[in-house]
Amino acid sequence: MNDWKTIHRAKGRSFLLKAEQSPSPSDYSKYERLRMAIWGEPADPFSGERNCLCENYFDLGGSVFLAAYSLDGDGAPDEKWDNFAGFSYGYVGVRDKTVGYRRVDNLCFYSQYTGIKPSFEGFGLGVAIKEFQKKLVLDLLGVSLISCTYDPLTSVNAARNIHRFGMDVLEYKEAHYENFTGRLNRMDVPCDRFYILWDLKKERLQTAGDLSLFDEPDAFIIRGEPVFIQGKSGKVELEGVKRMPVKGGANRVLLEIPSDFYRMLRETDVDDSETRRIPLEWRLTTRKAFRECFDAGFRVADFLMTERDGRRRNAYLLLRD
Repeated sequence: MNDWKTIHRAKGRSFLLKAEQSPSPSDYSKYERLRMAIWGEPADPFSGERNCLCENYFDLGGSVFLAAYSLDGDGAPDEKWDNFAGFSYGYVGVRDKTVGYRRVDNLCFYSQYTGIKPSFEGFGLGVAIKEFQKKLVLDLLGVSLISCTYDPLTSVNAARNIHRFGMDVLEYKEAHYENFTGRLNRMDVPCDRFYILWDLKKERLQTAGDLSLFDEPDAFIIRGEPVFIQGKSGKVELEGVKRMPVKGGANRVLLEIPSDFYRMLRETDVDDSETRRIPLEWRLTTRKAFRECFDAGFRVADFLMTERDGRRRNAYLLLRD
């Protein structure tokens, strides 16, 4: 059987990406440990080790556990915890429940987790893991669709999912995971998500993704404006959200999001109620704008980025055919 491994190289470092094939239940404990290290949400745990083993595609089930390890100096694989750099986990399901598993074209791989250990961020592992996951799902499972969810206010996920891979936004889900806490969520900010679909056989025409090419004042329906607050780490600059009027008859609009929503959640986690409301206002304002755009026939076409005067800006490009 194919070993299902590959090597990712970036910035002078090498990483082994592999599909987990271990027959030992204890080898699956590292996935839960890394999930906690990244998300820090004990209320959302993995299944037990024995269940993870049984559901693995290489045992009895239809799940794929993908692990990324940093390689040591001589290039030999070392799969100890310190080198466990990231992972992805997902499973095969169906889109139309009335059809079930009777047709291959109804099968869809749901990618539930993809995470990178903080100490290994900046090496392109998020993209590399998704590209390897694509190969596994197509060539190992014979499935051509991957679905997942992500927070529409997170620029790193939007850049990867929408701009890099051209995934299609199917639905806006309000408070999809209720109100999780942990490092990437806050109880007082609803966990809205985009539900997206990745057609692995569709050709992706890569665009420049340059927001400055579309930066027309009348095109924005949401804009971010600099605000200075006393944040958790001291005085910081964030963005406040501003709703703009939609130009009549427009078939192209821009919807800006924060440069770093995770940082915004952390810095505004203080006692001052006005400061705490900044990410909530972003959530509620963009939620309404996305829903109104989708109801009016717009679709998410791309995610655009630019940097000007030391400030990074990001916006969704929505088009109406």
